[in-house]
Amino acid sequence: MKEYTIDAAGKTLGRIASEAARALMGKTSPDYTPHIRSEVKVKIVNAGKLSMRARKRTTKMYKTYSGYPGGKREESFASLSARRGNDAPIRIAVRRMLPRNTFLVARLKNLEILS
Repeated sequence: MKEYTIDAAGKTLGRIASEAARALMGKTSPDYTPHIRSEVKVKIVNAGKLSMRARKRTTKMYKTYSGYPGGKREESFASLSARRGNDAPIRIAVRRMLPRNTFLVARLKNLEILS
């Protein structure tokens, strides 16, 4: 199993997430095949040192909907980070950049985020 390390210090959320998603899909290796799951483990270090403007921390919203009446929820980046830790926004961003197929859960298990 190959290991890929990303340093998040001073980088933006989207840059880190796209780099991690690319590596999890296996596109960084020369033997990439779309229908074969790659054995790549991605480790993101310094997640707490993520670069983000103060205004965006309060205005960036994460929306979820349970399917029930009144089940729409909104949460800001700052409150999500405070409630679930610095790794939650990165994990959500990477998950949304990966293709929605049978490999999604297995790829996310190979993602490790350290503060």
